[in-house]
Amino acid sequence: MMKSRPHPVHPKKILRLLIFTGVWIGSFSCSLPPSGMVWIPSGPFTMGVDEKDVQGRSVDLGLTKPWFQDEAPAHTVNLPGFYLDRTEVTNQDFAAFVRARRAQPPVSWKAEGYPSGQDRYPVTDVTWYQAAAYCLWAGKRLPTEAEWEKAARGSNGLIYPWGNEFDSRKANLLSDGPRPVGSYPQGGSPYHVEDLIGNVWEWTADWYRPYPGNAVPSDNYGQRFKVIRGKSWTRGFGHQTANEAQEITAHEARASYRLYFDPVFSFGDLGFRCAKNG
Repeated sequence: MMKSRPHPVHPKKILRLLIFTGVWIGSFSCSLPPSGMVWIPSGPFTMGVDEKDVQGRSVDLGLTKPWFQDEAPAHTVNLPGFYLDRTEVTNQDFAAFVRARRAQPPVSWKAEGYPSGQDRYPVTDVTWYQAAAYCLWAGKRLPTEAEWEKAARGSNGLIYPWGNEFDSRKANLLSDGPRPVGSYPQGGSPYHVEDLIGNVWEWTADWYRPYPGNAVPSDNYGQRFKVIRGKSWTRGFGHQTANEAQEITAHEARASYRLYFDPVFSFGDLGFRCAKNG
């Protein structure tokens, strides 16, 4: 029996196949985010909250209206796509930067470095300038305040990264200290960014300024303080009952909550993560 010969493939078909394969592989490889980062797609999202929400939350806590006023008004922001670190920068990450650049370590580190066994804990006690320098060294940058909020709320304007109901079990909140990054995957955002709420506060790139359309004055606006986001593990200050601490934390853990800090200072529950242009 004669063996059948394979049908010859026309050179043009081979060329088309190679081009298609190359384009597909190239597209796939370009879509892969850098190691440890996630892709936040371009598009609009709602930043901030409306005036009624400001009033309601202030009444709930027995506070004066301006306490949450810096979150208003709700407004649409359209961002290009960008990458964001999945978790906060760790002690181990920052130690590599300190060694490579002979950079200033966090003020809380001893001569031998950070405490043993805390490689995967978020680095803290770094100033805004130290955080920005690390991101630059890593080929990244600090996220803007808008980028941080979009990564936390998604395009549907969630109150918390995990949904619209407060659940202290989904983040490191009301605890006795930080935890290794990525310890609460159930509290991840719609884009699977973790630890945006809880663990440590996070530096952003922006100066503390009023939102467009916000006419309430503040002496703290301007090029004096940088915005920090995300709430930390701490229970807060003062003598609070368990219920009071839970209620205050539920407000401060919202993805729209804003706080500010002097960029030349550091704190034991303040860290950061990096972003990168798409």
